Amino acid sequence: RLDGATAAEGLVYPVYPGECSASIGGNIATNAGGMRAVKYGVTRHQVLGLEAVLPTGEVIRTGGKYVKTSTGYDLTQLITGSEGTLALVTEATLRLYPRPAHTSTVVAPFRTLEAITAAVPPIVASGIEPVILEYIDRGTMRGITTAAGLDLGIPADVQADAVAYLVVVLEGAHADRVEADTETLGVMLFDLGAVDAYVLPTQVGPRLLEARERAFWGAKAAGVPDIVDIVVPRAAVPAFMAGVARLAARHGTRMGGCGHAGDGNIHLGVGLADATARKAAMLEVFRLGLDLGGTISAEHGIGTEKRPYFLELEDPVKVDLMRRIKAAFDPHGILNPGTLL
Repeated sequence: RLDGATAAEGLVYPVYPGECSASIGGNIATNAGGMRAVKYGVTRHQVLGLEAVLPTGEVIRTGGKYVKTSTGYDLTQLITGSEGTLALVTEATLRLYPRPAHTSTVVAPFRTLEAITAAVPPIVASGIEPVILEYIDRGTMRGITTAAGLDLGIPADVQADAVAYLVVVLEGAHADRVEADTETLGVMLFDLGAVDAYVLPTQVGPRLLEARERAFWGAKAAGVPDIVDIVVPRAAVPAFMAGVARLAARHGTRMGGCGHAGDGNIHLGVGLADATARKAAMLEVFRLGLDLGGTISAEHGIGTEKRPYFLELEDPVKVDLMRRIKAAFDPHGILNPGTLL
């Protein structure tokens, strides 16, 4: 609904989380991300002000229709991403952008995981500013395109040779600039080790992105018990994925999927059926991400499922500070009890 309203004015709210049935208040509570975060950032980068109801009944306003302030604590950002534990958001002032008129979607198969993860930082640093830069492994790509009845026009021998794919979307106000950037990207992908680069037809690109958005639900339908969304610095993605491969081999399972490679956010399905073994493996994966300078959740949040990992791995001084903040906002513990802390 928001996208329709902004489109009528030639504007766009650039956060497109995969869970499109969520409310704006829910997006703010969870600091929702999505595929376009590599260019625009996540929800907290777009929230300028809030009206919020405190658990004690008061209504407050934070921020406003301005883009900078240095006046006291930033309550807007404190409430954003607090998973419904501090306040109930009832109104939001959001940052909007001009809506680009032209897009281009490029799919590049790679033969090795190392090559595909190493290609991400140079693309981000190139100046072409991709709006989407997704990593999709071979099994996930096959699953989402089959489910969507989608033919990307990639020859069978290339598909058989590919371990994973990069999906890169460019956008702009001028068609010639987008075309030039697409050509630059194609040359760069070859230099970075891609088997080939395919510019998708105009109607196919959006369908691939829609299919990618459904990958989480497809994995769940296929019986994958846990999906994690670790984030590490972009430069650490190759080391993280190499470490994940070692952990998967040691635990005798597959850990794969897709992710927002442009901002270091990797989604992994952990397929171990035994709950105890799976939790042990996930704890090791989370610890690997933290050791590389990342966090255990980039956009799915902690909720109740990841709470044990969060409380075990996070700095206890920070956790204690969070508990005191929670108590200050919500002295009776009535908002989303059991979540996060």
